[in-house]
Amino acid sequence: MPGIYIHIPFCKAKCRYCDFTSYPGKIGLSDAYMACVIREMQFRAKDLEKYEFGTVYFGGGTPSVVDPKWIVGCMNEIRKEYKLADGAEVTLELNPGTVDAEKIAAYKHAGVNRFSVGLQSANDKLLRDLGRIHTAKDFEVACSLLKGENFNADIMIGLKGQTIDDIKNSIALAARCGASHISVYALTPEESTPIYSEEYLNGDLPDQDEVADMYAQSVGILAEHGYKRYEVSNFAKPGFESRHNMNYWKRGEYIGFGVSASSFMAGRRFTNTPDLDEYTKCILSSHYPVVDDEKISEKDARFEKVMLALRTADGLDIAEYRSDFGSEFVVDFFDALSKNKEYFDFDGRRVRIKDEFLYVQNQILCDFIE
Repeated sequence: MPGIYIHIPFCKAKCRYCDFTSYPGKIGLSDAYMACVIREMQFRAKDLEKYEFGTVYFGGGTPSVVDPKWIVGCMNEIRKEYKLADGAEVTLELNPGTVDAEKIAAYKHAGVNRFSVGLQSANDKLLRDLGRIHTAKDFEVACSLLKGENFNADIMIGLKGQTIDDIKNSIALAARCGASHISVYALTPEESTPIYSEEYLNGDLPDQDEVADMYAQSVGILAEHGYKRYEVSNFAKPGFESRHNMNYWKRGEYIGFGVSASSFMAGRRFTNTPDLDEYTKCILSSHYPVVDDEKISEKDARFEKVMLALRTADGLDIAEYRSDFGSEFVVDFFDALSKNKEYFDFDGRRVRIKDEFLYVQNQILCDFIE
Protein backbone atom coordinates (compact mmCIF):
# COMPACT_ATOMS: atom_id res chain seq x y z
CA MET A 1 0.00 0.00 0.00
CA PRO A 2 1.53 3.39 -0.99
CA GLY A 3 2.75 5.96 1.53
CA ILE A 4 2.69 9.74 1.89
CA TYR A 5 5.79 11.70 2.93
CA ILE A 6 5.71 15.36 4.04
CA HIS A 7 9.00 17.24 4.36
CA ILE A 8 9.18 19.99 6.98
CA PRO A 9 12.60 21.64 6.52
CA PHE A 10 12.75 23.91 9.57
CA CYS A 11 14.89 23.40 12.67
CA LYS A 12 16.30 25.43 15.54
CA ALA A 13 19.90 24.66 14.61
CA LYS A 14 21.54 22.46 11.99
CA CYS A 15 23.36 19.47 13.43
CA ARG A 16 27.01 19.22 12.44
CA TYR A 17 26.45 15.95 10.52
CA CYS A 18 23.22 16.95 8.75
CA ASP A 19 23.14 16.93 4.94
CA PHE A 20 19.35 16.97 4.63
CA THR A 21 17.43 19.92 3.19
CA SER A 22 16.79 22.06 6.27
CA TYR A 23 16.65 25.74 7.09
CA PRO A 24 17.71 26.66 10.62
CA GLY A 25 16.58 30.06 11.81
CA LYS A 26 13.85 30.41 9.16
CA ILE A 27 10.92 29.29 11.30
CA GLY A 28 9.24 32.62 10.47
CA LEU A 29 8.62 31.25 6.97
CA SER A 30 6.94 28.10 8.23
CA ASP A 31 3.32 29.29 8.03
CA ALA A 32 3.65 30.31 4.38
CA TYR A 33 5.55 27.11 3.58
CA MET A 34 3.06 24.78 5.24
CA ALA A 35 0.20 26.51 3.43
CA CYS A 36 2.06 25.74 0.18
CA VAL A 37 2.47 22.08 1.19
CA ILE A 38 -1.29 21.81 1.68
CA ARG A 39 -1.83 23.46 -1.69
CA GLU A 40 0.56 20.96 -3.31
CA MET A 41 -1.54 18.17 -1.79
CA GLN A 42 -4.59 19.69 -3.47
CA PHE A 43 -2.76 19.85 -6.84
CA ARG A 44 -1.91 16.14 -6.73
CA ALA A 45 -5.23 14.85 -5.41
CA LYS A 46 -6.99 14.30 -8.73
CA ASP A 47 -4.11 12.26 -10.17
CA LEU A 48 -3.99 10.06 -7.06
CA GLU A 49 -7.68 9.50 -6.42
CA LYS A 50 -7.51 5.78 -7.27
CA TYR A 51 -4.85 5.09 -4.63
CA GLU A 52 -5.39 4.06 -1.02
CA PHE A 53 -2.53 5.14 1.25
CA GLY A 54 -1.42 3.05 4.21
CA THR A 55 1.11 5.36 5.87
CA VAL A 56 1.89 9.03 6.40
CA TYR A 57 5.32 10.26 7.51
CA PHE A 58 6.28 13.79 8.64
CA GLY A 59 10.06 14.14 8.28
CA GLY A 60 12.58 16.95 8.30
CA GLY A 61 14.28 19.05 9.42
CA THR A 62 12.38 18.98 12.65
CA PRO A 63 8.61 18.70 12.18
CA SER A 64 8.07 19.39 15.88
CA VAL A 65 9.30 23.02 15.57
CA VAL A 66 6.37 24.19 13.46
CA ASP A 67 3.02 25.13 14.99
CA PRO A 68 1.12 21.85 15.61
CA LYS A 69 -1.87 23.34 13.82
CA TRP A 70 -0.05 22.56 10.56
CA ILE A 71 0.23 18.86 11.41
CA VAL A 72 -3.50 18.91 12.14
CA GLY A 73 -4.10 20.82 8.90
CA CYS A 74 -2.08 18.40 6.79
CA MET A 75 -3.88 15.40 8.23
CA ASN A 76 -7.27 17.04 7.70
CA GLU A 77 -6.31 17.74 4.08
CA ILE A 78 -5.11 14.18 3.53
CA ARG A 79 -8.38 12.78 4.85
CA LYS A 80 -10.32 15.22 2.69
CA GLU A 81 -8.43 14.80 -0.58
CA TYR A 82 -6.99 11.26 -0.34
CA LYS A 83 -8.13 7.78 0.53
CA LEU A 84 -6.41 6.90 3.80
CA ALA A 85 -6.66 3.28 4.92
CA ASP A 86 -8.30 2.39 8.20
CA GLY A 87 -5.60 2.00 10.84
CA ALA A 88 -3.03 3.85 8.72
CA GLU A 89 0.35 4.36 10.38
CA VAL A 90 1.03 8.09 10.88
CA THR A 91 4.58 8.94 12.01
CA LEU A 92 6.04 12.27 13.11
CA GLU A 93 9.73 12.94 13.75
CA LEU A 94 10.50 15.08 16.77
CA ASN A 95 13.48 16.54 18.58
CA PRO A 96 13.30 16.04 22.36
CA GLY A 97 14.17 19.70 22.91
CA THR A 98 11.12 20.99 21.01
CA VAL A 99 8.04 19.29 22.51
CA ASP A 100 5.69 19.68 25.44
CA ALA A 101 2.46 18.04 26.60
CA GLU A 102 0.31 20.45 24.58
CA LYS A 103 2.12 19.61 21.33
CA ILE A 104 1.92 15.87 21.92
CA ALA A 105 -1.82 16.17 22.59
CA ALA A 106 -2.26 18.10 19.33
CA TYR A 107 -0.32 15.47 17.36
CA LYS A 108 -2.43 12.66 18.79
CA HIS A 109 -5.59 14.64 18.03
CA ALA A 110 -4.36 14.95 14.42
CA GLY A 111 -4.06 11.17 14.21
CA VAL A 112 -0.33 10.70 14.72
CA ASN A 113 0.06 7.20 16.18
CA ARG A 114 3.81 6.70 15.85
CA PHE A 115 6.67 9.02 16.80
CA SER A 116 10.35 9.00 15.88
CA VAL A 117 12.49 10.63 18.57
CA GLY A 118 16.04 11.77 17.82
CA LEU A 119 18.11 10.59 20.78
CA GLN A 120 21.43 9.92 18.94
CA SER A 121 23.31 9.41 22.23
CA ALA A 122 22.81 9.27 25.99
CA ASN A 123 26.17 11.04 26.41
CA ASP A 124 25.59 14.81 26.68
CA LYS A 125 29.14 15.63 25.55
CA LEU A 126 28.64 13.64 22.35
CA LEU A 127 25.31 15.41 21.82
CA ARG A 128 27.01 18.81 22.16
CA ASP A 129 29.74 17.73 19.72
CA LEU A 130 27.04 16.78 17.20
CA GLY A 131 25.34 20.14 17.58
CA ARG A 132 22.19 18.65 19.06
CA ILE A 133 19.97 21.10 20.97
CA HIS A 134 18.81 18.58 23.60
CA THR A 135 20.23 16.52 26.45
CA ALA A 136 19.64 12.92 27.49
CA LYS A 137 17.34 14.28 30.20
CA ASP A 138 15.27 16.07 27.54
CA PHE A 139 14.86 12.71 25.82
CA GLU A 140 13.58 11.16 29.05
CA VAL A 141 11.09 14.00 29.49
CA ALA A 142 9.86 13.66 25.90
CA CYS A 143 9.42 9.93 26.37
CA SER A 144 7.42 10.50 29.55
CA LEU A 145 5.02 12.57 27.43
CA LEU A 146 4.82 9.65 24.98
CA LYS A 147 4.17 7.02 27.64
CA GLY A 148 2.08 4.23 26.15
CA GLU A 149 2.65 5.48 22.58
CA ASN A 150 4.41 3.67 19.75
CA PHE A 151 7.74 5.44 19.25
CA ASN A 152 11.18 4.96 17.73
CA ALA A 153 14.49 6.21 19.09
CA ASP A 154 17.38 7.08 16.73
CA ILE A 155 20.90 6.22 17.89
CA MET A 156 24.16 7.07 16.10
CA ILE A 157 27.40 5.09 16.09
CA GLY A 158 30.83 5.95 14.74
CA LEU A 159 31.14 9.24 16.64
CA LYS A 160 34.38 10.88 17.71
CA GLY A 161 35.35 9.60 21.17
CA GLN A 162 32.40 7.21 21.36
CA THR A 163 32.80 3.96 23.31
CA ILE A 164 30.85 0.72 23.40
CA ASP A 165 29.66 1.74 26.88
CA ASP A 166 28.21 4.93 25.35
CA ILE A 167 26.25 2.85 22.87
CA LYS A 168 25.16 0.38 25.54
CA ASN A 169 23.91 3.27 27.71
CA SER A 170 22.05 4.84 24.78
CA ILE A 171 20.25 1.60 23.96
CA ALA A 172 19.47 1.00 27.63
CA LEU A 173 18.03 4.52 27.97
CA ALA A 174 15.81 4.12 24.90
CA ALA A 175 14.61 0.72 26.10
CA ARG A 176 13.98 1.95 29.64
CA CYS A 177 11.96 4.88 28.32
CA GLY A 178 9.64 2.57 26.38
CA ALA A 179 10.83 2.72 22.76
CA SER A 180 9.12 0.02 20.70
CA HIS A 181 11.61 0.52 17.86
CA ILE A 182 15.26 1.59 17.75
CA SER A 183 17.20 2.72 14.67
CA VAL A 184 20.99 2.49 14.80
CA TYR A 185 22.77 4.50 12.11
CA ALA A 186 26.48 4.80 11.42
CA LEU A 187 27.58 8.41 11.06
CA THR A 188 28.14 9.26 7.39
CA PRO A 189 30.42 12.30 7.07
CA GLU A 190 29.04 14.14 4.04
CA GLU A 191 31.35 16.61 2.28
CA SER A 192 29.06 19.60 2.86
CA THR A 193 28.99 19.18 6.65
CA PRO A 194 31.27 20.55 9.40
CA ILE A 195 31.98 17.03 10.69
CA TYR A 196 33.50 16.12 7.32
CA SER A 197 35.94 19.05 7.20
CA GLU A 198 36.69 19.28 10.92
CA GLU A 199 36.80 15.64 12.04
CA TYR A 200 36.72 13.20 9.13
CA LEU A 201 39.54 14.84 7.17
CA ASN A 202 41.59 15.09 10.36
CA GLY A 203 41.21 11.36 10.99
CA ASP A 204 39.38 11.90 14.28
CA LEU A 205 36.49 9.52 13.56
CA PRO A 206 36.55 5.73 14.14
CA ASP A 207 37.66 3.78 11.08
CA GLN A 208 35.41 1.35 9.18
CA ASP A 209 36.53 -1.70 11.17
CA GLU A 210 35.86 0.07 14.47
CA VAL A 211 32.41 1.16 13.32
CA ALA A 212 31.64 -2.37 12.10
CA ASP A 213 32.57 -3.68 15.55
CA MET A 214 30.34 -1.06 17.19
CA TYR A 215 27.49 -2.16 14.95
CA ALA A 216 28.00 -5.86 15.64
CA GLN A 217 28.00 -5.25 19.39
CA SER A 218 24.92 -3.02 19.05
CA VAL A 219 23.03 -5.90 17.40
CA GLY A 220 23.79 -8.12 20.38
CA ILE A 221 22.87 -5.48 22.95
CA LEU A 222 19.59 -4.74 21.20
CA ALA A 223 18.74 -8.44 21.10
CA GLU A 224 19.28 -8.63 24.87
CA HIS A 225 16.67 -5.87 25.25
CA GLY A 226 14.19 -7.71 23.00
CA TYR A 227 14.68 -5.77 19.75
CA LYS A 228 14.88 -7.87 16.59
CA ARG A 229 16.75 -6.62 13.53
CA TYR A 230 14.49 -6.54 10.49
CA GLU A 231 16.58 -4.20 8.32
CA VAL A 232 20.24 -3.17 8.40
CA SER A 233 19.69 -0.17 10.68
CA ASN A 234 16.30 -0.95 12.21
CA PHE A 235 15.31 -3.04 15.20
CA ALA A 236 11.86 -3.50 16.69
CA LYS A 237 9.86 -5.27 19.36
CA PRO A 238 7.62 -7.89 17.68
CA GLY A 239 4.86 -6.21 15.67
CA PHE A 240 6.34 -2.71 15.83
CA GLU A 241 8.28 -2.62 12.55
CA SER A 242 7.88 0.66 10.64
CA ARG A 243 5.28 0.09 7.93
CA HIS A 244 6.27 3.29 6.14
CA ASN A 245 9.91 2.26 5.83
CA MET A 246 9.00 -1.33 4.97
CA ASN A 247 7.09 0.07 1.99
CA TYR A 248 10.32 1.71 0.77
CA TRP A 249 12.28 -1.53 1.13
CA LYS A 250 9.60 -3.46 -0.74
CA ARG A 251 9.90 -0.90 -3.56
CA GLY A 252 6.37 0.26 -2.91
CA GLU A 253 4.95 3.50 -4.26
CA TYR A 254 4.97 6.78 -2.33
CA ILE A 255 4.20 10.44 -2.91
CA GLY A 256 6.27 13.23 -1.35
CA PHE A 257 5.19 16.79 -0.57
CA GLY A 258 7.44 19.76 0.24
CA VAL A 259 10.96 20.86 -0.67
CA SER A 260 13.31 18.10 -1.84
CA ALA A 261 10.60 15.45 -1.31
CA SER A 262 10.94 12.42 -3.58
CA SER A 263 8.13 10.34 -5.06
CA PHE A 264 7.84 7.01 -6.82
CA MET A 265 4.52 6.49 -8.57
CA ALA A 266 3.48 4.55 -11.69
CA GLY A 267 7.05 3.59 -12.55
CA ARG A 268 8.34 7.18 -12.39
CA ARG A 269 10.64 8.73 -9.82
CA PHE A 270 10.42 12.50 -9.37
CA THR A 271 11.84 14.98 -6.89
CA ASN A 272 10.84 18.47 -5.79
CA THR A 273 13.24 21.41 -5.78
CA PRO A 274 15.34 21.77 -2.61
CA ASP A 275 15.17 25.57 -2.90
CA LEU A 276 12.62 27.06 -0.51
CA ASP A 277 11.96 30.20 -2.59
CA GLU A 278 11.65 28.25 -5.83
CA TYR A 279 9.28 25.79 -4.20
CA THR A 280 7.04 28.57 -2.90
CA LYS A 281 7.02 30.40 -6.24
CA CYS A 282 6.05 27.21 -8.10
CA ILE A 283 3.15 26.45 -5.77
CA LEU A 284 1.86 30.03 -5.76
CA SER A 285 1.89 30.04 -9.57
CA SER A 286 0.08 26.67 -9.65
CA HIS A 287 3.05 24.72 -11.03
CA TYR A 288 4.45 21.43 -9.78
CA PRO A 289 7.83 22.08 -8.05
CA VAL A 290 9.48 19.04 -9.69
CA VAL A 291 13.09 19.39 -10.84
CA ASP A 292 13.91 15.74 -11.65
CA ASP A 293 11.57 13.25 -13.31
CA GLU A 294 12.54 9.91 -14.83
CA LYS A 295 10.89 6.70 -15.90
CA ILE A 296 12.66 3.76 -14.29
CA SER A 297 13.95 1.22 -16.80
CA GLU A 298 13.21 -2.45 -16.23
CA LYS A 299 16.91 -3.13 -15.66
CA ASP A 300 17.07 -0.47 -12.94
CA ALA A 301 13.78 -1.69 -11.47
CA ARG A 302 15.19 -5.21 -11.09
CA PHE A 303 18.30 -3.95 -9.35
CA GLU A 304 16.28 -1.66 -7.06
CA LYS A 305 14.03 -4.56 -6.09
CA VAL A 306 17.01 -6.74 -5.21
CA MET A 307 19.05 -4.03 -3.50
CA LEU A 308 16.20 -2.89 -1.28
CA ALA A 309 15.00 -6.38 -0.36
CA LEU A 310 18.49 -7.56 0.56
CA ARG A 311 18.76 -4.73 3.11
CA THR A 312 16.16 -6.58 5.15
CA ALA A 313 16.57 -9.63 7.35
CA ASP A 314 13.88 -11.48 5.36
CA GLY A 315 15.64 -10.87 2.04
CA LEU A 316 14.12 -11.28 -1.42
CA ASP A 317 11.01 -13.34 -2.17
CA ILE A 318 11.85 -15.29 -5.33
CA ALA A 319 8.22 -15.79 -6.37
CA GLU A 320 7.50 -12.08 -5.90
CA TYR A 321 10.46 -11.20 -8.13
CA ARG A 322 9.16 -13.63 -10.78
CA SER A 323 5.68 -12.08 -10.56
CA ASP A 324 7.05 -8.52 -10.88
CA PHE A 325 9.41 -9.11 -13.81
CA GLY A 326 8.43 -12.38 -15.50
CA SER A 327 11.95 -13.75 -15.13
CA GLU A 328 14.06 -15.67 -12.64
CA PHE A 329 16.23 -13.88 -10.10
CA VAL A 330 18.90 -16.59 -10.18
CA VAL A 331 19.16 -16.22 -13.96
CA ASP A 332 19.12 -12.42 -14.09
CA PHE A 333 21.84 -12.16 -11.42
CA PHE A 334 23.67 -15.45 -11.93
CA ASP A 335 27.19 -13.98 -12.16
CA ALA A 336 26.79 -11.72 -9.11
CA LEU A 337 25.32 -14.58 -7.06
CA SER A 338 28.09 -16.97 -8.09
CA LYS A 339 30.76 -14.44 -7.16
CA ASN A 340 29.25 -13.75 -3.73
CA LYS A 341 27.62 -17.09 -2.88
CA GLU A 342 29.37 -17.38 0.50
CA TYR A 343 27.46 -14.31 1.74
CA PHE A 344 23.97 -15.65 1.01
CA ASP A 345 21.43 -18.06 2.42
CA PHE A 346 19.21 -19.45 -0.33
CA ASP A 347 16.41 -21.97 0.26
CA GLY A 348 14.70 -21.84 -3.13
CA ARG A 349 11.95 -19.51 -1.87
CA ARG A 350 13.98 -16.60 -0.51
CA VAL A 351 17.52 -15.34 -0.79
CA ARG A 352 18.97 -13.29 2.05
CA ILE A 353 22.34 -11.99 3.12
CA LYS A 354 23.65 -13.94 6.10
CA ASP A 355 23.27 -12.11 9.40
CA GLU A 356 26.99 -11.65 9.91
CA PHE A 357 27.36 -9.88 6.54
CA LEU A 358 24.25 -7.71 6.55
CA TYR A 359 26.11 -4.60 7.72
CA VAL A 360 28.41 -4.71 4.67
CA GLN A 361 25.61 -5.36 2.18
CA ASN A 362 26.58 -2.27 0.15
CA GLN A 363 29.92 -3.84 -0.80
CA ILE A 364 28.27 -7.18 -1.61
CA LEU A 365 25.63 -5.57 -3.82
CA CYS A 366 28.16 -3.66 -5.94
CA ASP A 367 28.42 -6.71 -8.24
CA PHE A 368 24.64 -6.70 -8.75
CA ILE A 369 24.72 -3.24 -10.35
CA GLU A 370 26.18 -4.81 -13.48
